[in-house]
Amino acid sequence: QVQLVESGGGLLQAGGSLSLSCAASGRTFSTDAVAWFRQAPGKEREFVAGISFRTKYAESVKGRFTISRDNAKNKVTVYLRMNNLKPEDTAVYYCAVDPGGMLTLSASPDDYEYWGQGTQVTVSS
Repeated sequence: QVQLVESGGGLLQAGGSLSLSCAASGRTFSTDAVAWFRQAPGKEREFVAGISFRTKYAESVKGRFTISRDNAKNKVTVYLRMNNLKPEDTAVYYCAVDPGGMLTLSASPDDYEYWGQGTQVTVSS
């Protein structure tokens, strides 16, 4: 059974930094893409950053966010370091896994099969 557990969300002021973690277990993730998405109230879920053997970022977070991953047998931990946070970064952040998506590294939520429960990030101005 695949499980994804996010942690690290919180409330902070604009300009601050925060790190999110996603602990995934229950399958071999060596050929999978792992990504962070976010969803603000009243908005669609959007891609933030993804990682396979390469990384991909949304334009809105390039230069401010960094994604990384630590692989282990039957589990992977993916981190999202967020710097210079802005009020528009406020959202629930979700970790997701695209099985076999290592080469594609999709930015579409429809391609991701496994999802965490989400963690709230709130940035005040």
